[in-house]
Amino acid sequence: MKTKVLVLTALLISMAVSSQKQWTLKECVDEALKRNISIQQNRLSLELAEKDVDISKGNFLPNLNAGTGSNLNFGTSFDPTTQNRISTTFLSGTANLSSGITIFNGFRNTNIYKQAQLGVESSKLDLEQIENDISLFVVNSYLNILFAKENLSASRVQYKISKTQIEAAEARFKAGVVPKGDLLNAQATAATNQQTIVTQENALDIALLNLAQALQVSLEGFDVAPVNIGEPSENLFYTNSSSVYDKSLDRMPEIERAKLAIENSDLNIEISKAAFLPTLNASLAMGTNFGFNLNLPDGFSNPTLGNQLENNFGYGGGFNMSIPIFNRFQTKNRVAQSMINKEISETRLINEKLNLKQTIEQSFLDVKTALKTFEVSKISLGAQEEAFKNAQESYNYGSITQFDFDQVRTRLVNAQATLIRSKYDYVFKTKVLQFYAGDLILE
Repeated sequence: MKTKVLVLTALLISMAVSSQKQWTLKECVDEALKRNISIQQNRLSLELAEKDVDISKGNFLPNLNAGTGSNLNFGTSFDPTTQNRISTTFLSGTANLSSGITIFNGFRNTNIYKQAQLGVESSKLDLEQIENDISLFVVNSYLNILFAKENLSASRVQYKISKTQIEAAEARFKAGVVPKGDLLNAQATAATNQQTIVTQENALDIALLNLAQALQVSLEGFDVAPVNIGEPSENLFYTNSSSVYDKSLDRMPEIERAKLAIENSDLNIEISKAAFLPTLNASLAMGTNFGFNLNLPDGFSNPTLGNQLENNFGYGGGFNMSIPIFNRFQTKNRVAQSMINKEISETRLINEKLNLKQTIEQSFLDVKTALKTFEVSKISLGAQEEAFKNAQESYNYGSITQFDFDQVRTRLVNAQATLIRSKYDYVFKTKVLQFYAGDLILE
């Protein structure tokens, strides 16, 4: 019965492990974009920019205001009937409705509306840029996990080889072929390999933690799906950095945002110039009032409220034009400031293009260097594998000592680690270049 329980428990654990979700690269990127706080803040900033558009639209509409008020006055007044001053309490009130609209203000409202629309586009580009940064970070973190897994796998293989060497050394020691020192060296090498496994397991845990935190998901049970990156191509995807740069100019948000800043500067110039032009407003108003003497002598009465409101009702309309003549050169200087700001925006665009070009040139050089490193690592690993085979045969025949054999094995392990590192380094840097060219596809 106990055996059945153990078998059932092992089966359930196996099923749980096999059903554990493994995140794909695309799922990781999508989740990071959905949960990232900075992205959420930028989306809220985009909503604010859209509200600025709605606010600027309202400048073209007339306003409408209603008002009312009343007063209660105490004092004395002259009574023509008795020719005496008498105490009087007087209640009065007003009600009015007014509306105004700007007919012309030098196209200021039109240009403010255009600026608000540019603000929306700029916020979208800000959002796109941070999404790009997050995506690249996730891709790098994902590849770091795969890199750590390969390192761990290679370390475990080396540990298995070490255990085999211990068994061989024990047998040869018991047969009197080798001294006890060779057996101790084999055991020490196995212990070192086991320590390397712990180190690589820790590196994998840290890589998983970094990605899990970026996705804001629990680390418990978190894992990523393997990606078959295959053997990296020995041919570069792009012949030169200029081809990547030409593609990136039409798609990188920082370039588009710098262009929008120039358009915004042009609008600021026009808004400043509007102060040279007259402003024309139109207005309509209507209103009425009432009053009641609360201390009238006997035989006198106040008109009814309805009659007063009707008899006192009035309305009117008008136009108002303001023509600027001299304002202490304020407008002239503000226009000059706006033109300087445009020049600043133009230099920022030049600087953004220069930064982008330099970044792509550096990325292209990084890819070329990473490819060369990868190719050399393959050659080195091939040579170390052959050396290890020869050393293993020599060790089996007793031609070399355990120490010499371990030296050859150490060089093989280092060559394997270098190849793994250079492979993922080349893959990531290639993906960065593909990103700038707009050719990066997440699966």
